[in-house]
Amino acid sequence: MSLDGMSHFMDRMRSSLSWSFRTVHITVMYAYGPLRGMVMGRNLPLQPWVVPIRPSTSCTVDHVGYDGWRIPDMVKDMNGEEKWDMKIDYADSNNWLAINHTGKAVDVVYFYPTTFIPSEEGASIVADIDDAGMRSGAQEVYESQATLFEEDCNIYAPYYRQVDATYALTLSPEGEEDLLRRSAAHDPSDALDHYFEHYNDGRPFILAGHSQGSEVLTMILSDYMTKHPELLDRMVAAYVIGYSVTERYIAENPHLRFAECADDTGVIISYNTEGPGNDGFSNAVVKDGAISINPINWKRDGTYADRSEGLGSRIGGVAITGLADAKVDLERGVVVCTTVDPSDYAIPAPADKIFGPESYHKCDYEFYYYDLRENVKNRIAAFMGQ
Repeated sequence: MSLDGMSHFMDRMRSSLSWSFRTVHITVMYAYGPLRGMVMGRNLPLQPWVVPIRPSTSCTVDHVGYDGWRIPDMVKDMNGEEKWDMKIDYADSNNWLAINHTGKAVDVVYFYPTTFIPSEEGASIVADIDDAGMRSGAQEVYESQATLFEEDCNIYAPYYRQVDATYALTLSPEGEEDLLRRSAAHDPSDALDHYFEHYNDGRPFILAGHSQGSEVLTMILSDYMTKHPELLDRMVAAYVIGYSVTERYIAENPHLRFAECADDTGVIISYNTEGPGNDGFSNAVVKDGAISINPINWKRDGTYADRSEGLGSRIGGVAITGLADAKVDLERGVVVCTTVDPSDYAIPAPADKIFGPESYHKCDYEFYYYDLRENVKNRIAAFMGQ
């Protein structure tokens, strides 16, 4: 597809957004590429980021969760939190988006970004495991992201019960962390238990995610890997893309390291993509102290990578060369892309209120698809050569 055709498509998608006196049509583009039903909407009252929960006036805890972590009232009083008390049977292949063993020497376990949107206002903010919208969205975004691992990895991707992103992103940093820790302690951890026991067979592995999937991964890396430290010896890398890994997080988890170059192993790779016009604006997935690595030149020092240096983008399944440049903004902790038209790729109104006017969140993988694919090869080669 040509860039002109892409622009026309985006114009049509933007024209579908509507405002009315009583409601806001909220755009949840938490991770989609431009050629999906990329714009997913829901009608909410004018207080658009508030989802009702059962009242709670304190944060005292009387509920024990994963590995002794105590669940705050804020979390256990959510509408739908009780769903996590029912374990998902990951021996049932229907609960996997992908079990793709192709004889490769390395696996990847992939956690998809937000594809769940509650059916109506006041509905449960936790998805059912068989939610049709979540599953169909996960299948489509898998194509734009997880396929970059196909040449080098067996791919395993569990379905997991997601939380409503429009709710999670309104919480305080502490509240959001508590909520996602509760989420990660159940389906993702249970899926990993099953994967390591029945599928992995001692092979090296990669963890990968985007957006909510990456936020879940931050909890997996800090909590699950602390409980299973022997697994880190076999972790080639963790691609925690589209959500912030912070300096504080690394300091609080001394068993984890952030990537420094193109082929170090056992490390975390992370970045959020923005245009220069997002500077000074809040972005819900960019946290204080965020750190990033450049997905073209694999440097962290702010060295600019021209788009001619990149290996290419993949938008809507179509390869495009010379689209995206990259430079790490050290102060903001993001990757800045200056060579794309924000009107074509940035998250449009009204979701720009939480992501900023030039957030390329939905294109974190797509802009640098072939650079990421090559990087997977490099890190695997380095790991196998140790």
